[in-house]
Amino acid sequence: MAMHRTMATALSAAGLIFAGGLAFAAGQYGPGASDTEIKLGSTMPYSGPASSYGTIGKSEGAYFAMINDEGGVNGRKINFIVLDDAYSPPRTVDDVRRLVEEDHVLATFNTLGTPPNSAIQQYMNDNKVPQLFVATGANKWNDPKHHPWTIGWQPSYQIEARIYARYILQNIPNAKIAVLYQNDDYGKDYLIGLRAGLGDKADKMIVATESYETTDPTVDSQIVALHTSGANVLLTAAINKFASQAIRKVYELGWKPTHFLNNVSISVKAVMQPAGLEKGIGIISAGYLKDPTDRQWQNTPEYKEWLAWMQKYYPSGNTADANNVFGYSVAQTMVSVLKASGNNLTRDNLMKQAASIHDEKLPMLLPGIVVSTSANDFAPIKQMQLEKFDGTTWKLFGDVISGSGS
Repeated sequence: MAMHRTMATALSAAGLIFAGGLAFAAGQYGPGASDTEIKLGSTMPYSGPASSYGTIGKSEGAYFAMINDEGGVNGRKINFIVLDDAYSPPRTVDDVRRLVEEDHVLATFNTLGTPPNSAIQQYMNDNKVPQLFVATGANKWNDPKHHPWTIGWQPSYQIEARIYARYILQNIPNAKIAVLYQNDDYGKDYLIGLRAGLGDKADKMIVATESYETTDPTVDSQIVALHTSGANVLLTAAINKFASQAIRKVYELGWKPTHFLNNVSISVKAVMQPAGLEKGIGIISAGYLKDPTDRQWQNTPEYKEWLAWMQKYYPSGNTADANNVFGYSVAQTMVSVLKASGNNLTRDNLMKQAASIHDEKLPMLLPGIVVSTSANDFAPIKQMQLEKFDGTTWKLFGDVISGSGS
């Protein structure tokens, strides 16, 4: 079982009260927190069908390593423990039980995938352990009434699908829409959002849907079936591996639909290059982070800072992989919440601070997009901007919008 740790290595004198020759922090602590350490846990698919997302966990560990080198958070070093669950919910359950019951983490952070997080959500809430900033945009994470210990981070898949629906209604009035989706809450959220966005035109416009399982070897047969439907619009709601396959098969068939690709699978390194860059020209998606391959950002201080961090702390990471921007940015949010928690590092206060973020601007978020939460709003990022692949990078167009079009 793969495990990566960013270990506490030194004590910081910041914020310590010296008494009788010994140092004590005036802190309140839950499991996994102390005068010198904050222990966070996560699960990532370092193996299995979603392994290309594993770089997210490595980039997060690299960011925490930088924070530790700078003295930690309020003088405490972050000990980040990541276990490989292979995108398998039963393994996620076992791994998270270990993190909570044996490693005694203060919280889990950015556990990846809708099926894995669904498998642990009730356990985390029953045990009142913060399940922070999960790496999935399923709508279910924004449910503070029934699951007050689980909070998302990235835009909701339903919001994203509504944005595509709005574009279709405005620009492709004769649309015949085909949908490829993963057969779980992740994929089904796109169907729900698309239908809601199309409103009373949904039944007429959506002419074919095909699902796949993560155990399927390919989605070729599904793409062939969608092609035969006569659709002139395709929405692909798939993880990296299957998104690349879909792009290739659409190209091989000579099919030229207006192709929408879900945001979680737009990495140039992990998706577009394996598919064949020329095969993805014209695909539309929606973003909220600055794509590292987009030259308009590469002379900005924010990009240069990110690049310098990559070169120093994650030199084996690929700078064309947007997943490394994701890991960097969500880790910044986690550090911000830890700082806001001060010396009250209890699970209750950590959750309170995670639900009290006010218009936080992160360096690699697109201009106009902020992170905000409240006790009644567990959806930190709510806006996106449409973008189109030009064979090299994603080019933004239009305004920053939400699923409601505001």
